[in-house]
Amino acid sequence: MNIIEINDLNASELDIYARLNEAQLLHYYEPDLGLFITESPKVIERALNAGYEPVSFLVEKKQLTGETLDVIGRCGDIPVYTAAFEVLSKLTGFNLTRGMLCAMQRRVLPSVSEICKDAHRIVVLENVVNPTNVGAIFRSAAALNMDAVLLTPACSDPLYRRAARVSMGTVFQIPWTYIGTDTDDWLSNGVEQLHALGFKTAAMALCDDSVSIDDPNLMAEKKLAIILGTEGDGLANTTIADCDYTVCIPMSHGVDSLNVAAASAVAFWQLGNK
Repeated sequence: MNIIEINDLNASELDIYARLNEAQLLHYYEPDLGLFITESPKVIERALNAGYEPVSFLVEKKQLTGETLDVIGRCGDIPVYTAAFEVLSKLTGFNLTRGMLCAMQRRVLPSVSEICKDAHRIVVLENVVNPTNVGAIFRSAAALNMDAVLLTPACSDPLYRRAARVSMGTVFQIPWTYIGTDTDDWLSNGVEQLHALGFKTAAMALCDDSVSIDDPNLMAEKKLAIILGTEGDGLANTTIADCDYTVCIPMSHGVDSLNVAAASAVAFWQLGNK
């Protein structure tokens, strides 16, 4: 293993961990695909299992044991930068989950038609901007029988470190890609594109004409796209109008709605492939 003790916090090879934000990493090799950072042995292992290529590791010295070494051992002689906890916290600005980060190369995303080819239940996220919510939705989608996730271009990137960590690495297990070239393209053509692929569409929204999430006709649809909107404002009115169903989760105690991640788990449990 190519283990390298950190002696200079300003070393250029550490920029990807210490001095570049995630948007800069995304464009690191522009015009080629960039990098992303994964955190914790479990998440890194799932990325490796999915075929993502590691570039280097950053590991707390005392964590160079057990499952951490098992993960590193899969990756040949790529650099493994290491230092004590206090040094790494100063370097990155946060405490490493399970003491381990890995920089990985991005891959070309599949097309919408590839993602949906054999799918019966898919998730569409419209402008969900919080990476914690994106990660939580992916985890629920993977656990509760969704086949794929589509995101509009304004959504938070599922490969951002926090999103991938909150997802427990399920962003590397469930197929996903973007739908629409930009927000206007999604609003103009997105639902029509889903219809062309054979999906009925269900907008999760609070409207007077909403059907309950346990509506028999909704549950009986062979191919269903469950569409969830941005935090706060929810789905665009045009998206709701274009969908085949507007769906609500029955509430009690005067509560009008759930956080989008919580609502997604309820929807996937009720409407997922059984």
